[in-house]
Amino acid sequence: MAKPAFNLPNMLTYGRILAVPLIVLCFFLEGRLKSSDFARWSALFIFAAASVTDYFDGYLARAWKQTSNIGRMLDPIADKLLVATCLLLLAADTDRTIAGWTLWAAIIILCREILVSGLREYLAGLKVSVPVTQLAKWKTTIQMLAIGVLLAGPALDKLLPYSTQAGIALLWVSAIVTLYTGYDYFRAGLKHIIDE
Repeated sequence: MAKPAFNLPNMLTYGRILAVPLIVLCFFLEGRLKSSDFARWSALFIFAAASVTDYFDGYLARAWKQTSNIGRMLDPIADKLLVATCLLLLAADTDRTIAGWTLWAAIIILCREILVSGLREYLAGLKVSVPVTQLAKWKTTIQMLAIGVLLAGPALDKLLPYSTQAGIALLWVSAIVTLYTGYDYFRAGLKHIIDE
């Protein structure tokens, strides 16, 4: 049996982390922050593959009884790196995929990720675990779908008009659900935060 650090679930997590610079590279193929249709499709393919590993690494770790401390630590980090990097790229690219009021949706998502990460780290020090809710899983699914559509952006619009607008709508839905789940996590951990 492979050592815990190199079992298949952890290798999938490492792959998700390695996908982050590859997606960034897609946006810089022309030497500046602008991407061709090929680069956009490549970014979408890499992102989709990385997103699928998010489901399988946890599922396989539990099914094969290969959970490990490094996996528990790196899995949420990999998720946040992937989401944050893609949102920042989409806000900075020359096509302005995320711009104007839609920046608020991205900011809400990023702020929630930071808040929940800090809360989880604090509660872990107290040996308190806050389980992931079903709604939070749906939030992640909607968020990944929105980011995937927006990564393809103008390239997808040529095949399916108004795809970018649909991606932006999904991003807003994700942001609204994100607000609720962030509040839910905060409420669940609040009793442990307040000093007695």
